[in-house]
Amino acid sequence: MATLTASRQRPAESFRIHEDAPSTEDTQMNENELQEQEEGDERDKEKGDPEAVDNPESEYSESSDDETEESSIQRDMEKLQDTFPGFRQKYRLIKRIGEGTFSTVYKAIDLDYWDYDNSWDPEKDDTFVPPRPVGKYKTMQCVMDRLWFDEEVKRKTRKYVAVKKIYVTSSPTRILNELELLHDLRGCEAVCPLITAFRSTDQVCAILPYFRHADFRDYFRKMTVPDMAIYLRSLFTALASVHSHGILHRDIKPTNFLYDPDSRRGVLVDFGLAEREGYDCKPCICHDDPVQRKAKLRAAHLASSAPHNGYPREDTRPSRRANRAGTRGFRAPEVLFKCTEQTTKIDIWSAGVILLTIMSRRFPFFNSADDVEALIEIATIFGQKRMRAAALLHGCMFETTIPTIGSSGFSLESIILWSTQRDGPGKGLSDEEKLAVEFLGKCMELDPSKRLSAEDALSHEFLRMGLDEPVEGGSGEDDDEMDILKV
Repeated sequence: MATLTASRQRPAESFRIHEDAPSTEDTQMNENELQEQEEGDERDKEKGDPEAVDNPESEYSESSDDETEESSIQRDMEKLQDTFPGFRQKYRLIKRIGEGTFSTVYKAIDLDYWDYDNSWDPEKDDTFVPPRPVGKYKTMQCVMDRLWFDEEVKRKTRKYVAVKKIYVTSSPTRILNELELLHDLRGCEAVCPLITAFRSTDQVCAILPYFRHADFRDYFRKMTVPDMAIYLRSLFTALASVHSHGILHRDIKPTNFLYDPDSRRGVLVDFGLAEREGYDCKPCICHDDPVQRKAKLRAAHLASSAPHNGYPREDTRPSRRANRAGTRGFRAPEVLFKCTEQTTKIDIWSAGVILLTIMSRRFPFFNSADDVEALIEIATIFGQKRMRAAALLHGCMFETTIPTIGSSGFSLESIILWSTQRDGPGKGLSDEEKLAVEFLGKCMELDPSKRLSAEDALSHEFLRMGLDEPVEGGSGEDDDEMDILKV
């Protein structure tokens, strides 16, 4: 087993990931399990089981499916613990709490928590450890009492972590990039730190903190404007830390910002798509002087042999390549227009979409199937005129004949009023909501150069709202059934 961070301290040398060929063992195992399950279903039908044949939605079948899934999860947990020598002495897996395309996350007890530097833990000072009884071991009863006391303290002060098992099919470069970025961001406020990571042959495992949070869909419709301000302030605090290191998160969305409404704490997670600003990019005219940009566009327009009122059947122009990573509905316009020189402002747009989602009480707000539909959704709000100007910033053209897309679009205020069914007389926005809409407009600016930065956003009057309100204490007990960390 190769440990990536010794004693949970940052090493002097960089991470090294073993680049073995991807293994098909997991795929084969899953295929065998699926085949066995199908054969079992066929046997049930042959036996004439009425519940298995006539009533597939019965409690019996649901219970069987749950048991099969639990058994599969248990086997995966046992396999993970056997993959890394000494794993069982350091962590005790409890359950699976997330599964995604590139990894699976398990909740575990950190058995060696008290033996290491835990400066990463925001709750380390909230844990009370009673003093150990003093005295000599005069009798066997004293020895047993002390052993019982030590075990009781460990039980009551146990600390949980998230064990992220990264699939062997993931690119070694991608794995290395995520671990390096997490390592560099240690100590940043409201950012998920990397505790440690280790490798055994082609299997990589990362240990992350286990953060308590609530499901975004359970609380976002109940949020008041001050609640929104506190939520966004925590998110922009994390973004300011990330952007100050020259890092783009690229996947800002509610499920990647774990927020606890009771403690008003939030933490930014999942840096699987993150990258350093300027990495593998080419110059884009959006960063040129407006006069130079206009001259370049005019020259390109005159030199083009393609008809200017349509597009050629066989376009011989080379395709533009740019990083389009992210989640649909949260991608910034410059990402959709394939800007080759994207900046940290793409994260600001995504944060603005979250605020629009909260204020409109609709999740998801944008629900496109591809990039073209995403551009149409944005154009419906901002109008054709502004979308054409945004496209020209990146050397693109935007044209549509869809009749529902007007020339000027709609104001964000009118969108929110319509979405919350307050478009009647006397149902306008409050002063607090108008301040939030003003902030929203600066986040969802089509021109990235005019968009707020995370640092400037923290100085906005909206994000300073609600800072003086007392924080209601949340539940102090750990809930083993809460799914805290997403993949």
